Amino acid sequence: MTMEGKNQAAGSSLDSLISSFNTRIAELQDLVVARNMYPASSVTDLSAVDSTLKSMEMQLQQIKDRLREETLAIPKAKKLIQASLQQQQKLQNMSAYAPSYIPEREKVRYQDSSASYVMEEPARQDHSFGFQEPREEPAPLPKEKKGRGSPPLWYITDEELNSLSSYMRGRLTLDKINAAINDMAAYAEANSQLITAPKKKLTEGNSDKALELREIGKAEGVKGKHFFLETDVKGPALRLDNTGKAILTVLRHLGRLSESRIGHHRVFVLLRPH
Repeated sequence: MTMEGKNQAAGSSLDSLISSFNTRIAELQDLVVARNMYPASSVTDLSAVDSTLKSMEMQLQQIKDRLREETLAIPKAKKLIQASLQQQQKLQNMSAYAPSYIPEREKVRYQDSSASYVMEEPARQDHSFGFQEPREEPAPLPKEKKGRGSPPLWYITDEELNSLSSYMRGRLTLDKINAAINDMAAYAEANSQLITAPKKKLTEGNSDKALELREIGKAEGVKGKHFFLETDVKGPALRLDNTGKAILTVLRHLGRLSESRIGHHRVFVLLRPH
């Protein structure tokens, strides 16, 4: 029997019980009057019995009303449970693609012997997720021009990490690699600001690096893209140790960056994943 059928049966049982009480009241009244030689003197007793039974009838009616309300609420509860399950599934899907490590805004500082030049990293791209299917194709990076947007943050997924061979993956985790991607974007952003910064805002040491970066930015395979140098790699998540080198190898393999030698510099270019 369905839940709705059970509730209807319970309501019918209550109606029968109330009807039985009403019949019993009438029978009690008739019996008392018939057995008493002075019916008028039994009015008080009958009134007390009638009051008690009416109170019971009211309580039973309240129970019946409550059962009716619960019966009407069952379809709404079922819809709410279904919507909650769908929402939970969407959140689980999104959690597979959202990195657990997203650093706060940082300042990139350049120093020389005479002065320091501080550039504030602009707000990162919006990586919030609505309730749509995850893993949309990222928009292509526009060609380089003054005032272009921030470097891309194309994080890797569990699926991509698991696709790597065990010797390449080693002990790397999704969080470590995606934290390194944040660092690479910060390095590229700092270089972009140096390239486009007015001369009056640069110190003597930074001016030399800005000129050098502008020349590197004109090279084939670098022009129009965000890039950073091996000498820019200073953490906090990506360093030039064994773990950092393994991360760079993985990201090259997954198409997140390319590497080339330009002059005496080792240059890394951020790429759109295929």
